[in-house]
Amino acid sequence: MTTVQVEEFTARFMMKRQHHEVSHYGGNMGSVAAYFDLDGTLLDASSEKTLTASLLYRRPWRLFVGLPAWFIRFFIGLIRRQSVYDAARNRGHFTLAKWDVLSAYSQRLVDGKLQHRVPKEAKERLEWHRSQGHRLVLVTATVAPMAEAMSVCLGMDAVYGCGPKVREGVISGSEKGWSVPRRKGKVPVVEQDAVKNKHDLELCWAYGNTFADSFFMEKCGNPVAVNPEGPLKKLAVERDWPIFSWRV
Repeated sequence: MTTVQVEEFTARFMMKRQHHEVSHYGGNMGSVAAYFDLDGTLLDASSEKTLTASLLYRRPWRLFVGLPAWFIRFFIGLIRRQSVYDAARNRGHFTLAKWDVLSAYSQRLVDGKLQHRVPKEAKERLEWHRSQGHRLVLVTATVAPMAEAMSVCLGMDAVYGCGPKVREGVISGSEKGWSVPRRKGKVPVVEQDAVKNKHDLELCWAYGNTFADSFFMEKCGNPVAVNPEGPLKKLAVERDWPIFSWRV
């Protein structure tokens, strides 16, 4: 997206905000949130794949635990008529890993590697939202310890990642009892967050890079496609959503 296009889009948002200040809030604008996906959007990398690879490198024996567990859960998912997309995104690869180990590894990877995979344009966009007084929210299907470490790195105000409320002991590989903001699962997360924090979603922003993100993006008045893959790019063009390119 060119600088001129960005300025035009921002101008449209400001006009929309002014309209809501007068007609919807009677002069007092409600707070605005910007909801961001992580991998492929704010981060030019896969945070969970990086974590999995690091865990395997330092503990090679996990290959004989995590890989079979992943395949078993993948086939179980297919038998239960899950889509290939959802079945493949099981957490079998973390079977028998400890939550505190994932937290430690996540922080180490963010500090030493992943922080350098945040594109300059993404940082600038986050700073623009801060300058507008917007609340920054990370909504990602990445496992919670990594999501939280990246949230701190990015300076987000809130984060929603995958995991149970209480994270103690070892991981079974099952997502039963977990919060899973993936695909349509991001929609209730965003809607509940908006209600809790008194946001008008029509004024809020949503950033994602895959068609799976489109479900929560279309709930917000200002959806933005970042490095969009085929189906999302097609949808963004059809609906006249802005398209940004953020790469390291």
